[in-house]
Amino acid sequence: MCLGIPGEIVAFIDGAPDLATVAVNNVRRDISIGLLEDVQLGDWVLVHVGFALSKIDPEEADLTLEQIKKLGRVWDEELDAFKDSAIR
Repeated sequence: MCLGIPGEIVAFIDGAPDLATVAVNNVRRDISIGLLEDVQLGDWVLVHVGFALSKIDPEEADLTLEQIKKLGRVWDEELDAFKDSAIR
């Protein structure tokens, strides 16, 4: 299964205007933000297969993460896949 996971924009990649670093459950990964406009530090985005698909508000991010974590093993598998992913 591949879920859309909320992540917080924590950095931008120098020299790569379509890439940013997101944090998900203390895991940081570089993702593409090329599908979105006006992304700022601290924004929450829905991340799917290395792409930010949409901006979401912090409350929606918290609620979504709570629900995904209730899936137990599925959450662990998604987080492991996120840790192992890389764009560059």
